[in-house]
Order: sequence, then structure tokens, then C-alpha cells
Amino acid sequence: MFAKLLLALLLALCGSAAVAAVPQTVFLEELTWTELREAIQAGKTTIIVPIGGTEQSGPIIALGKHNARVKVLAARIALALGNALVAPVMAYVPEGNVSPPTEHMRFPGTITMPPATFEQVVEYAARSFRAHGFTYVVLLGDHGGYQKSLLATAERLNKQWASTGARVLPVPEYYRAATDDFERILKQRGFSAAEIGVHAGLADTALTLAIEPRLVRSDLLGQRVGPADGVQGDPHRANAELGQAGVDAIVTRTVEAIRKATAHK
Repeated sequence: MFAKLLLALLLALCGSAAVAAVPQTVFLEELTWTELREAIQAGKTTIIVPIGGTEQSGPIIALGKHNARVKVLAARIALALGNALVAPVMAYVPEGNVSPPTEHMRFPGTITMPPATFEQVVEYAARSFRAHGFTYVVLLGDHGGYQKSLLATAERLNKQWASTGARVLPVPEYYRAATDDFERILKQRGFSAAEIGVHAGLADTALTLAIEPRLVRSDLLGQRVGPADGVQGDPHRANAELGQAGVDAIVTRTVEAIRKATAHK
């Protein structure tokens, strides 16, 4: 009899533990709705919306570069903040016209949408998160082409929400750190602007090697590439160590910007 009671007690304790165990994750899509509700009630009042893009990055970097990078970086930023979760990556963004094809749409695999459609998707993601109890909706854009759209969407919503306490934060510091700040770091190490590049060059390739190396075709790094290949820069000396300096700058500057924007005054 005692053995049966002991077994029943152990099973009950195990069941309670299973119910109480919340996944140790910052990714919203890995939580149930009840776990999310409890997380918000416990202080996770900031939601980071990582925005990437599916576009060509030359013959050396895979099409999902922006999506992979922004997801990893958003998670690191959320962990550093301590009160944030990360929404699913937005992978479809403006990339040029379909017909006739312009910008990155001239290369197979790129996916585009009109800026107005993109802004509406961002807007309703933000509205959804506000409805569920988040105070701050942070927009992190890994791509330069839609930065103005993020600022415009945030401005419209913040005017509407002025009396509610909720805010949309576009955080341009994230993209500036990935471009301007990282370029300065690389120049200090002796690399030229032409080599660093602005798309699929040294900087872009190094960042991807540091974050998701499987997306880089390292065996092709010695290949001569140029604008006709979708490359503006020279990736052949890129490595993960260089990229890590960029990662550190992005995370540090973005966390500082979010903390400043959300500080109680």
C-alpha cells in the first residue's frame, strides 16, 4: 500500500514539473500561447521583430543570408536585454520590380513585394503584438532597402498610440552598426572601402561566416566576382574572426539604443 502511495506521489510530482517547465527560449514561435501570456505577465514586454529579405548575394552567399543573420542577432540582443522575445523572421520584403525586373529581382531566387504591402504587414504585426500586451515593438531590419519604410510605419503607429504607452521602435542603430560601424572597424584593420563593399563583399561575407557559415561557399572565395555577379566588393579575404567584430558591434550598439529608448524618464 505504501509503495502504491509513493508511486502515485512521484507521478503527481513529475506531472506538476512537466506542466511548470517552460522552454528556455526567446523565440515566440517556440512557446505555447499560455506560456507566452505568462512570459508577458512576468515582464517580457518587449518583442523584437527581425526583418530580413530573400535576395541574391552573389555566387558565394546563399539567398537566405539576411533571414539567418537577423534571427541569430535578434536572439542575442533579446538575451542581453533580458525582457525581450523574438518574433518570427519576416523574409519577404521590397527587392525591386517584378516586370521589368529591377535591383535584386534581376537575379533568380529573389522575392519581392511592393513597399506599401510591406509596410502594411509590418504595421499589422505591430498591432497584433500590442493587442497581446507587449509595450515595445522593436523593428530590426538587416537590409538597407526598406529602412525608410520601417521609420514611416513606426511614426504612423506611434502617433496613433501616443496616449497608450505602447511604442514601435525602428532602431536604425542596428543597420548602422552592420554597415557604417563595421566598415570603420575593417578600415582600421587595413581593408579598403572597395574591398569591404556594400553588397556581398568582404563585410557581408565575414558577417555571414561568423553567424551562419554554412551559407557561405568558402571554396569559391578565391573566385573573381563583380557587379555582373551581384557583388559590390571583394569577399576573398573574409573570415569569421573579422565577422565577429561586426557581430559584437551590432549587438552592443543595438542593446544600448533599445535600453535608451525604453528607459523610464
